[in-house]
Amino acid sequence: MYTTKTYFTRKELLGLLAFYFVFSLLYHVVLEYLSSPYSDDTWAEIRSPRDYWWNAGFQYSQYFVASLLIWWVAIRALRRRSQWLQIAAVIVLLPAVIYLVREFRYRYLDSIGRWHLDGTNGVWDLYIPGLVLLFQFGCYFAYVNMRENQRKLKVEGELRQAALKSELAAIKAQLNPHFLYNVFNTINASLPPGSETTREMVSRLSDLFRYQLRATKADLVPLADELQFVTTYLDLEHARFGDRLLVDINVAPELLDRKIPPMLLQPLVENSIKHGLASLLEGGRITIDVFARGERLHFRIADTGVGAVDKHGLIGRGVGLTNTKMRLEKMYGSVLEILDNTPRGLVIQFAI
Repeated sequence: MYTTKTYFTRKELLGLLAFYFVFSLLYHVVLEYLSSPYSDDTWAEIRSPRDYWWNAGFQYSQYFVASLLIWWVAIRALRRRSQWLQIAAVIVLLPAVIYLVREFRYRYLDSIGRWHLDGTNGVWDLYIPGLVLLFQFGCYFAYVNMRENQRKLKVEGELRQAALKSELAAIKAQLNPHFLYNVFNTINASLPPGSETTREMVSRLSDLFRYQLRATKADLVPLADELQFVTTYLDLEHARFGDRLLVDINVAPELLDRKIPPMLLQPLVENSIKHGLASLLEGGRITIDVFARGERLHFRIADTGVGAVDKHGLIGRGVGLTNTKMRLEKMYGSVLEILDNTPRGLVIQFAI
C-alpha cells in the first residue's frame, strides 16, 4: 500500500505558479527574438505585457490548469495505489492533455484573429509544454519521495528512542510483576475454603500481569494470545458488571495465527467500558470484529455506551487511546478512527 501526499501547501502552490511564469517568460522571449529581427522594437515587443500574454501567458496558464487536472486524475485519485501506477497514469495523460490544450488554444486564437505557430512549427507547442510538464511531475515525485524518506528517518529515530525507553522500562517492570505473582499466590493460599470465585479472579488477574510482562519483551504476538488476554480482562470486568456487560468477539479461525503488537486491543476495550458503559445503569454491549481485507488486518471495537460529542478531543485525554494512536502511526502508518455507533456509542477502528 502506498499513499502519495495529495495536497498542496500555499508555498508549494506559489512555487508552482512561479515555475510556470518563468518558463512562459523564457518561451515568450525566445519566440519574439527568433520571429523578429534584432532591433529596439523587438525588445519593446518582448517587454510588452500584451504580447507576452498572447504569445506565452495564455498558453502556459492553460497548461498550469491542465497540470492540476493531471495531478487530480493520476495522483489524487490513485493516492492509495503504487507510485509506479501514478507515474504511468501521468505519462499516459500528458500527450492527450497537451494536444487538446493546444488545439483549443489554436481554435480560439483563430476565432479572434490572433497569431500562433502553424504548419510543422506547431509541433513546438507540443514538444516544449511536454518537456515542461514532464519536468514538473518529475520534480513532484522526487519531492514526494524526499519528504517520505525524511518522515521515515524521523519515525525510525523516534522508534529507536522509544525502543531504548521500553527496554529500560521492561527492566524496571520485571520486578513488580514477580513481586505481585508472589502476592497473588499468598492471597490464594490464604483464602478459606469455598472462595473459589475469588480464587479464580486472583488467578486471572495474575494472568493479566503475566501477559503484560511478556508484552514488554515481544514485538509481536499471535492474535489468539491478544484475544485471550482481552477475554481474561473482560471476564474480570464481567464479575463487576454482571449481566450489564455483554460481549461479542467475531474473528475467523484462520486469522488467529496472524501476528500483531501486544497490548493493542485491551486499552481500547477498557476505554469503551470506562468511558462508554460504566455510567449506564443498564450497561451495554461491546463488539470486537477482526477481519482480513487483502493483506491487511482490520479491527473494529464498537460499544453501545454514552458516546462522545467531541470525538477528536478523546485523543490526548486518555492514555490508552493516545498511546495506541501513536503506536499505529509509528509502526504501520495507520490511522485510528473514532466514529459514532448506531443507535449510540462509539466505534474505534484501524488496520495494520
